[in-house]
Amino acid sequence: MKNKFNLIIAGGKTGGHLFPGIAVAQALKLKNPLAQVLFVGTNAPFEVSTLKSYGFDHKTIISKPIKGGNILSKLTSSCIIFVSLIQSLIILIRFKPDFVLGVGGFSSFAVVLAAWILKIPRAIQEQNSIPGITNRMLSRFSDTIFTAFKTTKGMPSNHKTKYVGNPIRRTNPGQTREAPPSVDIDPEDFTILVTGGSQGATNINQTFIQAIKLMDDLTQIHVIHQTGLTDEDKISKAYDKLKVKSTVQAFFNDMPAIQDKTCLAITRAGASTISELSIKGVPSIFVPFPHAADDHQTYNAKAMADKGAAILIADRDLTPDLLKTTIQTLMDDKEKLKKMGTTFKQLAMPDADQIIATIILNTKNVKV
Repeated sequence: MKNKFNLIIAGGKTGGHLFPGIAVAQALKLKNPLAQVLFVGTNAPFEVSTLKSYGFDHKTIISKPIKGGNILSKLTSSCIIFVSLIQSLIILIRFKPDFVLGVGGFSSFAVVLAAWILKIPRAIQEQNSIPGITNRMLSRFSDTIFTAFKTTKGMPSNHKTKYVGNPIRRTNPGQTREAPPSVDIDPEDFTILVTGGSQGATNINQTFIQAIKLMDDLTQIHVIHQTGLTDEDKISKAYDKLKVKSTVQAFFNDMPAIQDKTCLAITRAGASTISELSIKGVPSIFVPFPHAADDHQTYNAKAMADKGAAILIADRDLTPDLLKTTIQTLMDDKEKLKKMGTTFKQLAMPDADQIIATIILNTKNVKV
């Protein structure tokens, strides 16, 4: 018989933080249907709407990055941390969690710290090869550290750190907004997925449109393009003008289903994106976000490219000619494309969500 179990997952705002948390929540609910999961994070529209679509409860706290500069800005940041800590303590006392998991983002700091104060079992999950400042600080207050990369810099090499991979969300049960975009894709077409992550990437969007104009033959290409809100209309009109078969949206809720039909992905190098693509074995061209903290996306992508699982192009080097040539070469060399996909899939760790959920539940000796 299953026992009641309360879990708080703290952090979010971006898909890179939020989706691993959702994956763990889904796995934990499968293992113990009586478990209650509460997400604590920000009031960012993406975070609120995504958690609502997946059916998870959500509470918000005040959360802003700690800024340097003058004494006034530092004092303001300190006050915000103090207020968010009080809010977190109140939420924890009322919800009575058996475990707290921080998944990164500034909103996770106060919640995990509050769990440490209240002596509630706690862990952090680090998605990237180079941890963000929040998880670096929280590593001192955590009982367990889950990492997605074997060589995660700045995390202690001891019994606390467990290399398990990055948790990948399952199909969204609340997805009713649209039919899967794959329904209109000819299986004979070469399907290219273009995405800059949950927020989109204007440089990738614009460069790909210019590159596609240079392609030798567009008749056998179908593009699935996640543009972000800013570029959706512009990119959609560009494909119409070029008469390219395309499926364009600001954001796709069911990306794993799209990846099943993808022949080649062109994307940023967020950890969740890399993990999802590796499980599917999708050959990929990674264009890391150049302003990511500590340039962690470049290190994420390099870890894959060095093993022959992907191609890395720096954002500053991304030109229509280079992108066109890279795409055309892969389309013409099916063996290379297949080898990249096979190698990528061999690097996947598809059970991270199950492993983390089991460890969390076992803190209370719950039967799973």
